[in-house]
Amino acid sequence: MVPSRTVDQNRLFGLLEPAVRAMGCELWGIEFARGRRPVLRIYIDKETGVRLEDCERVSRQVSAVLDVEDPIPTEYILEVSSPGLDRPLFTLEQYARFAGAWVAIRLGRAFEGRRNFRGLLVGVEDGCVVVRCEEEEYLFPVEAIERGNLIPRFDGE
Repeated sequence: MVPSRTVDQNRLFGLLEPAVRAMGCELWGIEFARGRRPVLRIYIDKETGVRLEDCERVSRQVSAVLDVEDPIPTEYILEVSSPGLDRPLFTLEQYARFAGAWVAIRLGRAFEGRRNFRGLLVGVEDGCVVVRCEEEEYLFPVEAIERGNLIPRFDGE
C-alpha cells in the first residue's frame, strides 16, 4: 500500500476488506492522495470483472464503515473503482501474480541515479520485485516502490 503520513492504510485495509469481500469483491488496494481535496481511492476486483453496480454497492458499504470507524482525521472524497488495465500493484503477491507482464515502477528514492523503471516483471524473489529493463535485472524491495503499475500491451506490441 502507498504510504501516507495521515492515514494508517494497514488499519484501513483491515477495516474495509471484510466489507468488500461480503460484497463479492476483492479489495485490490487503497490509495490516499493528500492535497487540496484529499481522495481515498479504493480499488476492487472481481473474477468476472467489476461493473458500475459493484462500485456503487461497495461504495455505500465502505462509506458506512468509514462513518462508524472514522479512521481518517480529515475530510476527503471517496472513490471506488476497478484497478483497470494499467492496474496499480500494491503487494508482493500481486507482483508475483502478474509475473511476465510489463510494468512501470517508481521508487521512493533514486537507485543508480533514477527513480523510474519500465520493463518486464520477472517475478518476486526474497521479498523483492524483480524487473528486467533492457538487458539488466533489478531487485527492488517492495517497501522501496512508491508506485507500480501494469503497462497494458496489445497484440503485436
